[in-house]
Amino acid sequence: MSEISMQAAKNSIDYKLPMADSIIFTTASINNAMIWTQDIDFKNLPDVKYFPKI
Repeated sequence: MSEISMQAAKNSIDYKLPMADSIIFTTASINNAMIWTQDIDFKNLPDVKYFPKI
């Protein structure tokens, strides 16, 4: 659990993400999961499939 929180804090700063989004991104990264989203905060992040809202 502390691994996720420490990495999420770093990712929040590095990628300029809100902390809640950073926790989602970090959890997915640690678990080798792909994020599929329409949330623009995730655009251009590694292992994220971003689709703009129509």
